[in-house]
Amino acid sequence: MSAVQLPGPLHAGDRVALISTSGTPSSENLDRAIALLESWELVPVPGDNVLATHPRAKYLAGTDQQRAADLQQAWCDDSVAGVFIVRGGYGTVRLLDHLDVPALRAARAKPLYGSSDVTGVHEFWAAELGVPTWFTPMIATTSLLDDPGAVDSLKHAVFEPAAGRAFTAATAQTLVPGTAHGVTVGGNLSLLAMTMGAHGNNKPSNQGKIGLLEDVTEDIYKLDGLLHTLLRAGWFEGLTGLALGSWKDCGELADVRELCEELLVPLGIPLVWELGFGHDTGAHSIPLGVPATLIADESPRLVLQ
Repeated sequence: MSAVQLPGPLHAGDRVALISTSGTPSSENLDRAIALLESWELVPVPGDNVLATHPRAKYLAGTDQQRAADLQQAWCDDSVAGVFIVRGGYGTVRLLDHLDVPALRAARAKPLYGSSDVTGVHEFWAAELGVPTWFTPMIATTSLLDDPGAVDSLKHAVFEPAAGRAFTAATAQTLVPGTAHGVTVGGNLSLLAMTMGAHGNNKPSNQGKIGLLEDVTEDIYKLDGLLHTLLRAGWFEGLTGLALGSWKDCGELADVRELCEELLVPLGIPLVWELGFGHDTGAHSIPLGVPATLIADESPRLVLQ
């Protein structure tokens, strides 16, 4: 399936869906998210089950079928111009088998925003629909709502063309120098490892792509295992370059860096540390599935084509 261009940007007056694919946001944070989008002159449309709770698992926003139905409805509704997945947690992988893929493919492509557990949706949209998506902080979480830098980056993602934009951070450092060209792929390390087995013998190829990886609240030994899972599964094979994001609450940052150097420097591809996307303060909103150039030099940056 040939990829389509990155959908968007949005415009004042557009209707946007707010969907829970994982956990339930607090009603206060949902109200704040609605107010933020309204201040941008968008028209928020909460999904029917955005505040629902699973009858057994309180960490899930309603049943798998309910969450899948909300996502399906939002994507297939021509009056909706964009989809915001409101928070992460866990649960996205549980709804993927409940989606009607032919109906999703027949719908008009639109921007989809989210990160963390939403990596499962990003992967699914890339593999099944060939549609690029936005890896962004979650609209109904304090990590976005209380962070002006993250809000500003998300607003740029929503309203401005992506081509030509460059992403860097004060924390960014080159671990392996060079320049890489390719389509962006990746997201949250834990979710990429979690979904690896679902591909079977039809594992998507990362040939000619630029990888993006980040994570949050994972002990160093777990990061070690997760990276080895991707290494052994061949996820890194064919990558032209690799950019690492934040590793918030994953232990001592120096230890995480040493682990990444030990396992990823031997790949021999341009490698950048802490490019500013993920769960930390001022996180960038970066598109997945779009052509880009990773420049790993004294001023590391990712430039969208």
